[in-house]
Parts: sequence; structure tokens; C-alpha cells
Amino acid sequence: MKKEQFIQFMEEGNLSVPKYLLNNYVNLGLNEKEFILLLHVHSFVESGIIFPTPMEIADKMTIDPSECMEILRHLLQKGYVSISDEMDEYSIKYERYSLQPLWEKMITYMMDQNKQTTQSMNQQQEMNLYTVFEQEFGRPLSPFECESLNMWMDQDHHDPTIIKAALREAVISGKLNFRYIDRILFEWKKNGIKTINQANDYGKKFRKNQQKPTPIPQNKSSNSTVPFYNWLD
Repeated sequence: MKKEQFIQFMEEGNLSVPKYLLNNYVNLGLNEKEFILLLHVHSFVESGIIFPTPMEIADKMTIDPSECMEILRHLLQKGYVSISDEMDEYSIKYERYSLQPLWEKMITYMMDQNKQTTQSMNQQQEMNLYTVFEQEFGRPLSPFECESLNMWMDQDHHDPTIIKAALREAVISGKLNFRYIDRILFEWKKNGIKTINQANDYGKKFRKNQQKPTPIPQNKSSNSTVPFYNWLD
């Protein structure tokens, strides 16, 4: 390669295309011809040719200008590309292609996929949560208990891991019932408990306080002391 050819090659620059678009253009409703055509439009615009003709685009592909025009028309109708009217510094109107509709579709699809992934993970966590509760209780949960679980997650916005931690506290305390677990969750939320470590630390302190004896004042007529244990529920 001669020096002049290499310089020309470098001056042509590079075309930046999101890898996410490359991997998902079919999911966005595009076929190969449509996708490649859009890439050529993007390349033209990037190089300063903001409104390439169908002939100029077709010259880069294996299609003729008439087929290129038909594909462009379809892409415009389906909202993958747009033509905007703009005005230069001399108040002369001109047209240009914009791939903003394509980027918007890609971002919307990406957000929908993330939302579906999150929903799927939440559903899996919920299923695991029901399984853990049924294993600890040794029986299927009642409709009321299932509703309580749903309320903890949907209305109180407790994380499933925190709910499992509250279940563990109830097991340790020997009070395996939903009312007691609800009380634990209420106390944790009131005290800003949001992580497993915080919940474990709070549980240890609570159990430690339960074990502290509260002595009854001595009777004046007796020198003996009878300790009284205030077991907190």
C-alpha cells in the first residue's frame, strides 16, 4: 500500500455502530437489507452527505436504485428513519436523514428487555420465597399467608432477602407465625434496616436485650433477692 492510499484510508474514518444494535436488529424488526441500508445512511450522514440519493446508497449495495427507494420508503413508514427539513445560515431549506427513530427504538427495546429480566428475576425470587416459607412451616401456605407475602413485597416493598431474614429470626425466636414475622419487618423498616448485615446485627442486639434480667427491688422484711426476667416479645 502506498503512503497516499494509506492516508486516504485513514481519512475515511471509522463508522461507530452499537454492538447491541448489531446483535438485535432482527428483534427490532429489520432484515439484513434494511439494516445494511440504514448503516450506509448512517455512514453518509457521518461523512457529511446528509441526504444521499437512492442511487448513491444502492451503489454501495447489491440492490438497484428502485429497490433502494422501496426499502427507504418502508423504513420511513415504519419509523426507523426520518427526513427532517432544516435551514442553513442563509435561510435556505434543505433535507437530511436522521436515524434518531432507530436509536429510540433500540433504547426502548433495551429498556423493555431489562424490565422483563427484572420481572423474571423478581418472579423467581418470589417462587423461591414461597418455597422457603413452606419448607420452614412444613406445609403449604394458606391463601391469607400468601396474601401477606405479596403485601410485604408489593405494598411494603420489602426485599425478598430481608423477608427471608425475618423468617430466620422468627425460627430462632421459636415464634414461627406470620404475625410475628410481620412485626419483625415493621421494626426493621422503622429502624432503617435494609441489608442482611444490618438485620443480623439488629437481631443479635434484640436477643441480647431479651436475656438481661431485671431485678425486683428487695423486700424490706427480707435480705434475699429474687431476680425477675423480663422476656420481651
